[in-house]
Amino acid sequence: MAQHNLRGSVGRPLAPDLGTTALNLVYQAAEVFSSMEDHARETEARAQSICKSAAEGLNLAEKRIEAAERARREADSKLLEASRALMQAQFRIEAAEDQLTAVEFRAQAAEAEAREAKNALALIEEAIRRRLLRASPEEESSLRETAASETASRR
Repeated sequence: MAQHNLRGSVGRPLAPDLGTTALNLVYQAAEVFSSMEDHARETEARAQSICKSAAEGLNLAEKRIEAAERARREADSKLLEASRALMQAQFRIEAAEDQLTAVEFRAQAAEAEAREAKNALALIEEAIRRRLLRASPEEESSLRETAASETASRR
C-alpha cells in the first residue's frame, strides 16, 4: 500500500516527477529573483541618474543665484555711484545758479553805475557848455531843467 501511494495513477513513481517539478520551481523562482534583482538594479541606476541630474541642476541653479547676486550687488554699487554723481551735479548746478544770480546783481549794479556816470557826464558837459562856452540865458534855463529832471529821476 505504501508503494501504491508513491506511484501515480499510471503506475509510475511520483518522486522523480516531484523532484523535477520542485527543481523547475526552484529555477523559476531563481529566474524571478534574478529578474527582480535586474529590475532593482535598473531602478537604482535610474534613481542614481535622477539624483545626479538633480544635484547638477541644483549646482547650476546655485551658480546662477550667485551670479545674479553679484550682478545685483554691482548694480546697487553703480546705482549708488550714479546717485552720488547726481547729487554732486545738483550741488554744482545750485552753485552755478547762485553765481549767475550774483553776476546778475553785479550787472544790475554796473548798469546803475553806468547810468549815474552818464548822468554825471551830462552834467559835466552842461557845466562846460555854460561856463566855458557861455551859453545864452535861454539855453541855460533849458539845461538846468534837463539837469534837474535827470537828478530827480536818479533818486
